[in-house]
Amino acid sequence: MGIKTKDNGIFWLIGTGVVIGGLAVMLTKLGNPANMGLCAACFIRDTAGALGLDVAAAPSYLRPEILGFILGAFLLSRIKGEWKSEGGSAALSRFFIAFFVMIGALIFLGCPLRVMLRLGGGDLNALVGLIGFGAGVGIGSIFIRKGFSFGETKPQNASNGIIMTILAVVLLAFLIIRPAFIRFSEAGPGSMHAPIVIALIAAIIIGALVQKSGLCMSGSIRNIVLIKNPTMFWGYVAVFVAALIGNLALGNFKLGFTGQPIAHTDSVFNFLGLALVGYGSVLLGGCPLRQLVMAGEGNSDAGFSVLGFLVAGAIAHNFGIAASPAGVPVNGKIAVLIGFIVITVFAFSYTKKTTAKA
Repeated sequence: MGIKTKDNGIFWLIGTGVVIGGLAVMLTKLGNPANMGLCAACFIRDTAGALGLDVAAAPSYLRPEILGFILGAFLLSRIKGEWKSEGGSAALSRFFIAFFVMIGALIFLGCPLRVMLRLGGGDLNALVGLIGFGAGVGIGSIFIRKGFSFGETKPQNASNGIIMTILAVVLLAFLIIRPAFIRFSEAGPGSMHAPIVIALIAAIIIGALVQKSGLCMSGSIRNIVLIKNPTMFWGYVAVFVAALIGNLALGNFKLGFTGQPIAHTDSVFNFLGLALVGYGSVLLGGCPLRQLVMAGEGNSDAGFSVLGFLVAGAIAHNFGIAASPAGVPVNGKIAVLIGFIVITVFAFSYTKKTTAKA
């Protein structure tokens, strides 16, 4: 796998980060869960619940933010002439790695984006998670340096690349029409949401900006490790600063480990959960938000990753794996350890062995 980055300049990256952090705080003010104005992993989990894929009643809501990320990336990539249908690069392997990335996120209770938003709200558990995420990306980067690759991505029929965008439009219609087979929570995090139109517009803007800037948390740390380039990471610093300023202005900042919204204080599994996310994300070529954006750009491999997130979001609740503010269940701890084993097997399997030439 090569190191693919978009060189659109530090100002685009910082601007994207500021917009993400600001909009996340705004969406929290308008009804989204505290310190979770935007979270790709949590919102995919909520979407799985809304589709009836899990038995948990609380996290069930068709999050317009997830749909907006895909649609924003699709619209801008079409306007710029950058949309292209491609894939065929170990799609099923990507599915299973993505599955365990999602498990790790639901153990920590958030994706890499939410790490910065939680830090911006004063949650020090997120600092532990951030260190773990960096460690996971570092491990994955070792395999990349040694030649890890899923193989060449090839052009595909346009109908294949547009499937995820069509699904996003269909789910948006379901959100508006609210058919009887779609579940909507009446209590818990799934019942907390900003107005649909505002959330959708905010997410479309973010999806477009991430498509333009190439912002990605795992990619930013990978670039630091492999090519000593910290440029992309400044985008996530901007997310943190914007969220911090917004939370301070609204009186939502609370510094500490305990009493944080939708968070637990198990430092070992906050670290390991995000380490698993970082490990898998760097091999996939992007964290959950980036995979959604890539799916909107026509990448069917990213589409398989998104499906892996969705299935894991359901199974995590059906089998008592997901963490909660009360802590991490035994099943969740076992699943994280299994995840490290599974991803490591894939990492070795796709790492090319090279021999020195005489």
